[in-house]
Amino acid sequence: MDSNDVRRTWADRSGEFSPAYYAHYGPDEKSEAIGDLLAGTIAKDDSVLELGFGSGRHLSHLQQRGFESLSGVDVNEDALDVMTDAYPALAADGTFYFEAIEDVVEDFDDGAFEAVYSVETLQHVHPDADWVFAELRRITDALLVTIENESEVEAGQSGDPAVTYVNDEVPLYYRDWKQVFTDAGFVEIESRPLGRDILRVFRPDDHEALSESS
Repeated sequence: MDSNDVRRTWADRSGEFSPAYYAHYGPDEKSEAIGDLLAGTIAKDDSVLELGFGSGRHLSHLQQRGFESLSGVDVNEDALDVMTDAYPALAADGTFYFEAIEDVVEDFDDGAFEAVYSVETLQHVHPDADWVFAELRRITDALLVTIENESEVEAGQSGDPAVTYVNDEVPLYYRDWKQVFTDAGFVEIESRPLGRDILRVFRPDDHEALSESS
């Protein structure tokens, strides 16, 4: 499976792991964690970008907490219809890009977003698109938050991340996210388990320190 195959898998996704699937569950502890981090770090009118927003449940939670400048990227065009039904206020006020991350990230200006975050999204980026992580450094002005699945499985001899297939069809690439984003020019300032995932908080290495809590 190459990077184009991975993108098509998510663009055509229905049923389990689709935008409608996540709309059914609504905001959760991950939404709360992101909201708490952003509320303690950036202003309510600062720009925020979610990578792989799906139904918009995490962004909707931020909107309810008073954040005003919300954007999202998702490759599945059904996401707009799902969001319009589930979170109409967000659909009306947010800015959304219905493309793969790889197809849109280079179009954003340097430091375009005060905060960028992902929830179980970057783990599906194919190794051919690893260049995306450096682009995230370029567009992030103050804070990057990742909530991704991690594993003790070692990378293969090729150096590519280890991969498993969820339900034998959806690839999940295991990476050392601290190393990935340190190499891209971030400093990790916090990490902790969050359910089945690890929450990691980064700041650009040339940004004034936000915290030394790690």
